[in-house]
Amino acid sequence: MQAIILAAGIGKRLGEQGKHRPKALLEFGKKSLLERHIKILNHFDFSNIIVVSGYHADDLAKKLTTVNSKIPVQMVVNPDYEEGSIVSLSVAMDMLKENSEIILMDADVLYDSHIIKKLIGSDYANCLLLDRNLSENDVEAVKICVAGDKIVDFHKKITKEYDFCGESVGFFRFDSMMAGRLASRVKEYIKDGKRDIWYEEVIRDLILNHPDAFSYEDITGLPWIEIDFPQDIKKAEGEILTKLKDNGRF
Repeated sequence: MQAIILAAGIGKRLGEQGKHRPKALLEFGKKSLLERHIKILNHFDFSNIIVVSGYHADDLAKKLTTVNSKIPVQMVVNPDYEEGSIVSLSVAMDMLKENSEIILMDADVLYDSHIIKKLIGSDYANCLLLDRNLSENDVEAVKICVAGDKIVDFHKKITKEYDFCGESVGFFRFDSMMAGRLASRVKEYIKDGKRDIWYEEVIRDLILNHPDAFSYEDITGLPWIEIDFPQDIKKAEGEILTKLKDNGRF
């Protein structure tokens, strides 16, 4: 199993707090998000961890030299990080081993390790993480919508009928076959010049084309937050950090 951490983007919406460093280097409890990711992943059976950098890549590389990891960590640079996140995913796909299961993760998430444990331990080979605590007015959240026992849509703007929706955590699991399909679909998008889109569009394609292959784990109640805005940093420091069951370890 391989882990991919997408950490290339610019935190423009963070203002000054994201101006001079990538979001993966934001610190909570004196530990960067990147360090927390790697320490948590070291408690599971990964062959390697791929970190896709871009914005302030040298700072990420420097940080990686200070993080102890029994799992090999490879950093690959996306020089076109100002384009869509699909380009970063494309760079990561080139690093994949053949016939490998993957865990794909956004770097800008502070979370309890039990969340990733649920994903890795899931009975579903191709799995998303869903949090039902979703405000109907949250236009920024990427939503996972379910009808019956099937995921019927995955997007910020929902166009399908559904029974309920939850927010995506931004962590995904793909078996080797689906990882291959993901890589092929990403290459098609890039070849067609569609470099300005979010990588979630490709995952949505796979879900809609292979609905029986995907499912989700419900992580409602477990603490996590995606860091997009200054208020997210305040919430992470004031609410989320203290709720992490494993904060002392990671």
